[in-house]
Amino acid sequence: MRTRRQFIQATAATTLLGSLGLQTARAQGLEQVKIVNGFPAGGSADVTSRRIGEKLGGSVYTKNAAVVENKTGAAGRIAVETVKNAAPDGATLLLTPYSMMSIYPHIYKQLSYDPFKDLTPVCMASLLTHGLAVGPMVPASVKTVKDYLAWAKANPKDANYGSPAAGSTPHFLGALLGLESGVDLKHVPYRGSIPGITDVIGGQLASMVTPHGDFLANHRAGKLRIIATSGKTRSPFVPEVPTFAEQGFPDLVVEEWFGFYAPAKTPAAVVMNANTAINAALKEKSVIDSLALSGLVPVGGSPEDMAKSMQYYFEFWGPLVKKIGFTAES
Repeated sequence: MRTRRQFIQATAATTLLGSLGLQTARAQGLEQVKIVNGFPAGGSADVTSRRIGEKLGGSVYTKNAAVVENKTGAAGRIAVETVKNAAPDGATLLLTPYSMMSIYPHIYKQLSYDPFKDLTPVCMASLLTHGLAVGPMVPASVKTVKDYLAWAKANPKDANYGSPAAGSTPHFLGALLGLESGVDLKHVPYRGSIPGITDVIGGQLASMVTPHGDFLANHRAGKLRIIATSGKTRSPFVPEVPTFAEQGFPDLVVEEWFGFYAPAKTPAAVVMNANTAINAALKEKSVIDSLALSGLVPVGGSPEDMAKSMQYYFEFWGPLVKKIGFTAES
């Protein structure tokens, strides 16, 4: 197994080799590309997949717009495994949050893939911050995180929060909030954001932690209330909502990206063609505007940039996962 340092070095080599072979691959281009993600339609991962995928056609990478497949299940791991086992020809990409690569190795004793060996970074896609939102189960007088914690402490049977997957970044944000406040917040995992948000709006679930962009439409419609976001500064999409840090929880400053991966051993030139096409798509105004509707900001960059960020978050989350004490079942 390659070490993490070797992984990053190999990614840098891929970048170099890709640039050397770019002219040959440019003339070819793939006929059709598929983007696989592990979350339901309508969420941030789906939006990122579709808005970028539809702009890839006619590029150095592929002749046609990408087809998107939502392969849900096993907290997103089925999608990862699907791409891991796909032919390494560039025709199949994975779109995933970094949690599956940088957090899952810390929580699964027998993870069915090695993120540093079985997949090749292609390009970071979009950046998001998470949010804590409450619904009609929680009184309208609850407007801040401390209000919510006081209510949760007084109503332990209803003190629960949903997340899009067990072991996801939102799951751990809620867990850290409970640990730091001393309030027992029960976690309810879902298959993606949308089912949990539906239960919050319907009054079956008190609160939800998930990418805050998934809350925006319902927040603006008054169907739920975002009471905190996890960014370093307030979100430009809900500037009226204070961050966790502003409300006394500085350790809950977390930003996350979605990124594209190819199967290991995908030719370097093909990886670079995909990177070039994705970066170009991220600069288009229609893509920027579409991502903004879901609270997402375009990122882009090189495969090496992505590998370094992946490594950083792998090291960042290790001690926090240990602090939380969560271990996922296979």
